[in-house]
Amino acid sequence: MADLSSIFKAYDVRGVIPDTLNADIARAVGAAFARVVGGSAVVVAHDMRPSSPELATAFSEGVTSQGLDVVFTGLGSTDLLYYGSGHLDMPGAMFTASHNPAEYNGIKMCRAGAAPISGDTGLDDVRRLAEESLNGAGVPEYDGPAGTVTEQDLLPGYAAYLRDLVDLSGIRRLKVVVDAGNGMGGHTVPAVLEKGLPLEIVPLYFELDGTFPNHPANPLDPDNLVDLQARVRETGADIGLAFDGDADRCFVVDENGDAVPPSAITAMVAAQELEREPGATVIHNLITSRAVPEIVRERGGVPVRTRVGHSFIKATMAETGAIFGGEHSAHYYFREFWRADTGMLAAMHVLRVLGNDDRPLSQVAEEYSRYSGSGEVNSRVEDAPGRMAAVREAFAGRNGVTVDELDGLTVSLPDESWFNLRASNTEPLLRLNVEAPDEAAMAALRDEVLAIVRA
Repeated sequence: MADLSSIFKAYDVRGVIPDTLNADIARAVGAAFARVVGGSAVVVAHDMRPSSPELATAFSEGVTSQGLDVVFTGLGSTDLLYYGSGHLDMPGAMFTASHNPAEYNGIKMCRAGAAPISGDTGLDDVRRLAEESLNGAGVPEYDGPAGTVTEQDLLPGYAAYLRDLVDLSGIRRLKVVVDAGNGMGGHTVPAVLEKGLPLEIVPLYFELDGTFPNHPANPLDPDNLVDLQARVRETGADIGLAFDGDADRCFVVDENGDAVPPSAITAMVAAQELEREPGATVIHNLITSRAVPEIVRERGGVPVRTRVGHSFIKATMAETGAIFGGEHSAHYYFREFWRADTGMLAAMHVLRVLGNDDRPLSQVAEEYSRYSGSGEVNSRVEDAPGRMAAVREAFAGRNGVTVDELDGLTVSLPDESWFNLRASNTEPLLRLNVEAPDEAAMAALRDEVLAIVRA
């Protein structure tokens, strides 16, 4: 009996090829997705992984078997798929495993207008129908003609749309090293940033190769930034950009090769957006640096705090009309991009800030970095609830300490230090993020919490 629970995650599908994800499963999921989202057509794109074209084709066959048409755009980044979903007002499916290793693949799905779909908003129904199909019951029979597949190149429209949102034509000339990690940034960066702009792009690993021969396409791991940092220093570049495998996230390094924290990028972009729309709302998740809400307030905006995860960010953006949202993981969301996340648009905002300032990026970024952060520290534990309770008990009774449990356990101390401890959804891990006014205070608090977690 088919059981897809291991590959259906909170917001998408991830599996190992061909053991837990293959063409038959993709076809069943495509038919189920068509049943759940309805409408007349679905836009489909895929990344550069060797298995992606076959999976995308099988998914499209499933969709058309239910009478819906498919607009097949072929190679694309995840934010290009979101552009297609928003621009064409269609549900969409992107075949990618993002930053996961080469043996993985997956499906990111959305409703029309790039609206998120999660377990309680339809993804569980897709899984149930797909399982029934694979177990012989089949999705409900469609009584009518099959849909058709039409190929459409969305890359030029995507590039033009982004360039209309952020005008880079008048900035000073910048040398920009871009590490695409053999992922989809190698496809989208030339279309967006290399034509008629005062940018000298120094490409690094632009060759599309889903086996990732140079390094994993996961810039969240500092080890995967080493080549970019070295190239920035060697070439005297003004800035370095690193994209993950499906190019929906972008990481930034300054002219010295030092990483600029995603929270600083969030604050920087928020400041730009608040210049355009004074008094607007900006969303940040609870692991983002406290510098972000401070700067938003100082610039006249309204900060709103949410749980971690794109469905929470997007839902809160829709409820509040927020202009922008940012996460500690380098996901950046824009109202004018259908509230979807796009690393490319965030990168363009940073380029505009830097290009309109005579100072180097390291000095510019200092304005948006006020605290010392640990980054995410993972601990493998057998009893996550028990360890969480022990940490809560150790801190809750102290003078001036506040505790909230919006998402995991967030503890705030009177010296402006704080930490968040969350359980992983998929592994026996506790994830710790700590922030404090200086490095010594951060390290002391981090080590104190870890001693309890790992006891």
